[in-house]
Amino acid sequence: MSALAVGDLEPGAGLPGSIATSGDAAVVGMPSDGGGGGTVLFLGRSPTGAWTVRNSLYPASTAPTYAAVKGKEVACGESGKAGEFECGNASLQSFLPISAIGGKRGTNMNDNWGWTDPVTKHEIAILGRTDGTSFVDVTDPSNPRYLGDLPKTKGSPSSAWRDMKTYKDHVFIVSDNAGEHGMQVFDLTRLRKVTTPQTFSPDVTYDRINSAHNIVSNEETGFMYTVGNSGGGETCGGGYHMIDVRDPKHPQFAGCFGDQNTGRAGTGYSHDAQCVVYRGPDEKYRGREICIGSNETAISIADLTDKKNPVAISRASYPNVAYAHQGWLTEDQKYFYLDDEGDESSGQGEAAKGTRTLVWDVSDLDDPVLVTEHVGVAKAIDHNLYVKGNRMYQANYTSGLRILDVTNPRDPREVGFFDTHPGDDGKPSFAGAWSVYPYFKSGTIVVTSIGEGVFFVRDRTSTVP
Repeated sequence: MSALAVGDLEPGAGLPGSIATSGDAAVVGMPSDGGGGGTVLFLGRSPTGAWTVRNSLYPASTAPTYAAVKGKEVACGESGKAGEFECGNASLQSFLPISAIGGKRGTNMNDNWGWTDPVTKHEIAILGRTDGTSFVDVTDPSNPRYLGDLPKTKGSPSSAWRDMKTYKDHVFIVSDNAGEHGMQVFDLTRLRKVTTPQTFSPDVTYDRINSAHNIVSNEETGFMYTVGNSGGGETCGGGYHMIDVRDPKHPQFAGCFGDQNTGRAGTGYSHDAQCVVYRGPDEKYRGREICIGSNETAISIADLTDKKNPVAISRASYPNVAYAHQGWLTEDQKYFYLDDEGDESSGQGEAAKGTRTLVWDVSDLDDPVLVTEHVGVAKAIDHNLYVKGNRMYQANYTSGLRILDVTNPRDPREVGFFDTHPGDDGKPSFAGAWSVYPYFKSGTIVVTSIGEGVFFVRDRTSTVP
């Protein structure tokens, strides 16, 4: 058979699973196309011998879908629901399904972040999809406005993993298992003039990495750190690939760091991290750039102030470690909350009873101490968590957004929730809430849910008006 003209297939669709021909007609099965949903192509051969797609067929999705919710905030009623979604002390400001924010067939959601325009004060949600990044203006959270789509790097396959962080009015975007994706850099001020949804292109794509699992920002120093790097370029063993972004449109490689005693491969692979200018209780390190990595097998604390001479400070593992995934410091930098993504699904230790959050005392950076294990009221896998004031916001897959009071940082207490994935609570699995962004001044909380879309939620336990 001569070459087939199948330009409508997405990169990563893979080789055909099956081909059948009869004369000048052919049927081709592409099981990986459409985000894994699969496509059947019907081709015909012209008199010149060229094969072209004449039609296509794909199976209908069996996953539940939910209509957009806009126009008015939906309270958590006496039934314990806001519309179709179970809740407690949290209301639904609005919901946009994947199809309303640039998603195509087979598209799922992943990470998210936010940006507040310093000039217009508009609040912009930055939403990761398997095939790109969406921008939504949530200044009026009950009437969100989709601004447009930044597609994945041309030629890169769709990926379950996309992560983004901001610095100086730019967003920096990476994707894992995504071929030569690199780090996209997009100037967010371009969104100011948008009146109808646009398809954007990046201002620049940094190509010293190919794929990366996460990106870490220190907005005080102007450095980005890609972690979990793979697939080519300077991977830094999966550790910190350090990038100077003080001139955002001209990112510069600044060095590598990996704590060689951590990670499953012993190369210092870091799945995620938080980097801060340290102002905590350990006087020895005040003013230094300190990063706490969630490194699969342990947490790793490092001083990355001098990019040419980064220093590992300490590391610590813990009972029933499965996969040290992600964590965040309290605002006084005394405690670090860690989620382990693998312990609930494997039923290890306390995680067999509910979502386990590990509470670390990091007052002495040379000697982090595990002080307690908080076990949640719902059985679900924890994914990403962030701290704002005396609240911790967790995106816990099938149990959705969980809101914890950390006024006593050693004893977190759940005070609210919003379930973005109804119907299967108590069954730990990789569906539902992927991430949460709680840092808008308005109090609007952004929650991306893998197969559903994006939820804009208000924490009714908070003092934010």
